[in-house]
Amino acid sequence: MLLVVDNGSIYTKKLTDFLIQKNISFEKQSPQILNLNFLSNYDSFILSGRRKNEKKINEINSKIITYCIKNNSKLLGICYGAEILALTLGGTIRKTHSLKKGNESIQIMIENPICKNSISVFESHSYEISKLPTILIPLAKSKNCKYEIIQYEKKPIFGTQFHPEMSQDGNNLIEKFCLL
Repeated sequence: MLLVVDNGSIYTKKLTDFLIQKNISFEKQSPQILNLNFLSNYDSFILSGRRKNEKKINEINSKIITYCIKNNSKLLGICYGAEILALTLGGTIRKTHSLKKGNESIQIMIENPICKNSISVFESHSYEISKLPTILIPLAKSKNCKYEIIQYEKKPIFGTQFHPEMSQDGNNLIEKFCLL
C-alpha cells in the first residue's frame, strides 16, 4: 500500500487524481495526523511538496525518510520531499534567486528505473538543494538546477525538485516508481 503524505502542496490533488486514474491503491494523510507507529502498514511513500515551512512537518517527514532507509521501503519525495530528503541526510538547501515556475527540460545523466533520456516537467519552487550528501546520487539536471532527480545509493528512494504530477513525462515517472 502506498501512503501519500500531503504536506500542503497545491498540486497534491493532481497527484491523487493520477493515482486514482491508474488504479494505484493509496491512502493520503497529512503529517499532522499521521501516526508514525503504523508506517509498517505501507510499502511505499510519496512526500508531496509544501506551501510553508513548519518544524513539526519537517520532523515527521524526516522520520518517514529514516524509516524508508532502514526498511528498504520505496520513497518518492516531490519538490519539498526531495529537499527534506537531502536535509535529513546532511545536505543543504538554499533560496533560489527567483521563483522557478513553468515547463523545464530535464536531462537524465545516469540510467535509473524511473525515467530515461530527457523529460519535460513542470517546476514550481523557490528553494533548491545546494549541497547533496554523498549517499545521494544526482540522476538528472536542468539548466536551472543541478539536482532535478536524486536517488539514495542502491535503494528505491528518489527525490524530484520538480512536480511530476503536473506533466505527462512526470506522470510516467510516478507510474514507474509505483510499479518498482
